[in-house]
Amino acid sequence: MATVEKGRARRRKRPAQGRGARAPSPVCITINGRQHTFLPGRDIAPNMTLAYLLREGVGLTGLKVSCDEGACGACTVLMDGRAVLSCMILAVEAGGHEVTTIEGLPADDPVIEAFAGQCGPGYGTALQCGYCTPGFVMSSVALLGENPSPTLEEVKEALSGNICRCGCYAGIAQAVLHASEKIAARGGAR
Repeated sequence: MATVEKGRARRRKRPAQGRGARAPSPVCITINGRQHTFLPGRDIAPNMTLAYLLREGVGLTGLKVSCDEGACGACTVLMDGRAVLSCMILAVEAGGHEVTTIEGLPADDPVIEAFAGQCGPGYGTALQCGYCTPGFVMSSVALLGENPSPTLEEVKEALSGNICRCGCYAGIAQAVLHASEKIAARGGAR
């Protein structure tokens, strides 16, 4: 990189490598109530999805990645209490947020209890192979957090982004309604 100035060559100063360049800021995410710090370039890449980070980086394999394009709901987690598709969110976008996976719910969560106990005549079970269950549970938790007493139509609408390949939709809807009843019986607390 030389320029000629009035008959003599002059070298342009190149910016020094590393000088003035700041290291990328750590990405801090609260996952299941615990603070995690990820370093860009080491723990997290700019194109890494939240689903990949949670499963491969943190070891939370309860969430499933099925379609990896936001069409099935298997990877649903809560971010700040709202249901999100973790395969459609970059991990860096979760920085500063609170993420809850199925592993972050207590064992006596009314939604988990209702899904496990659903086997009513005419509706069937809420789970068969179980692959879609974490996504349905997390979507249901988000719904019941916003609307503790949903109608059947509201349940169907809230869960419309989740797919059950075994076809347990009637049982799943009943499980959500039973979870709503359990929450009401506990005084509105999940």
